[in-house]
Amino acid sequence: MSIARWLNRTLEVWRETTEPDGAGGQASVWSHVGEVRAKVDQPAAADRMLAQQSGSKHTHTVYLADGSDVHRRDELRGDGQTFTVHATLQPSGPRYLRADCELVQRQKGA
Repeated sequence: MSIARWLNRTLEVWRETTEPDGAGGQASVWSHVGEVRAKVDQPAAADRMLAQQSGSKHTHTVYLADGSDVHRRDELRGDGQTFTVHATLQPSGPRYLRADCELVQRQKGA
């Protein structure tokens, strides 16, 4: 059973990498690695409580097609929102990928 019909948004996937800074060290750089179709929901109260107990923030659940190239610490960006991925999970029968995320609210002009 495909979830494609529920994926109503396109989000950009950004991944932090490091590269030489020219002075013997490394600098962090965010790179655009692709786009994914997604459905963004708010998590159930039980999911939020479980995240809080483990010291994490879970403000949104993002559902993606199975096989999407999304990993922990990636950012999903689109429609003026940025979500930091804290964990990715698959059900026992691989039909979709679930990403537990935190909405990052940036200051205007930052």
